[in-house]
Amino acid sequence: MIKIKEAVIVEGKYDKIRLSNFIDGLIITTDGFGIFKNKEKQLLIRRLADTRGILVLTDSDGAGFVIRNFLKGIVPANKIHHAYIPDIIGKEKRKDKPSKEGKLGVEGISDDILRKAISASGVSCEIAEGFVKEKKDITKADFFEYGLTGTLNSNENRQRLKKNLSLPENMTANSLLDVLNCIMTYGEFTKLCGELFPIKKEDKNA
Repeated sequence: MIKIKEAVIVEGKYDKIRLSNFIDGLIITTDGFGIFKNKEKQLLIRRLADTRGILVLTDSDGAGFVIRNFLKGIVPANKIHHAYIPDIIGKEKRKDKPSKEGKLGVEGISDDILRKAISASGVSCEIAEGFVKEKKDITKADFFEYGLTGTLNSNENRQRLKKNLSLPENMTANSLLDVLNCIMTYGEFTKLCGELFPIKKEDKNA
C-alpha cells in the first residue's frame, strides 16, 4: 500500500475502486463532468486542498484534461499535484467497447504504471522502491532552445517528445514542463532532446 497525505481526485467510482487496491488515503470522485455543477463537491475539494492538498489523477483523454483543467481553476496552484497516465490503447474488461478515443482510463492501467505516475507527482507519500524523486530545473528557456516552443514545428516536437516518454498527447506545454521536472533530471532532459532535436552548429552561431 502507498500512504498518501493528499486527497486523491479521480473521475469515477471504478477509478476509486481501482486505486483503493493499493492506496491508503482519501479518494474523491468528480462523477465525471458532474463536478462542474456540484458546488458542494467543489467546496469539499477546496477545503481538502487547503488542509492537506490534492492529487489529480484523471484519464489521459480529452475529457480527463477538461476535468483536470477545471480543478486547476478552483484550487490554488500550490495546493494541487498532478499525476499523469500515459496514452495506452485498449479497453477496460468491464466495457463492451473502447472509449471514444480508444485509450485506457485510470481503471485499466497497471499497478506499476500508476505507482510511477503517483511517485512522479511530488505528493507526500511513501515512494515505491526504485522511484526516487530528484530536484529538477528544466525551464521554458530550455524548451525554446530545443524547439519545443517558439517555432513552427514546436507542437510537432512536443508531440514527439511526449510519445518518446509515453506521456498523454493532450498535455499542454506548461503541463509538459511540470511533468518533466517530476520524472527526469535536467541532464536526462538535455541528453534526450539532444538526440531527438540536435541543434546545428550554424543555429548556435546565428
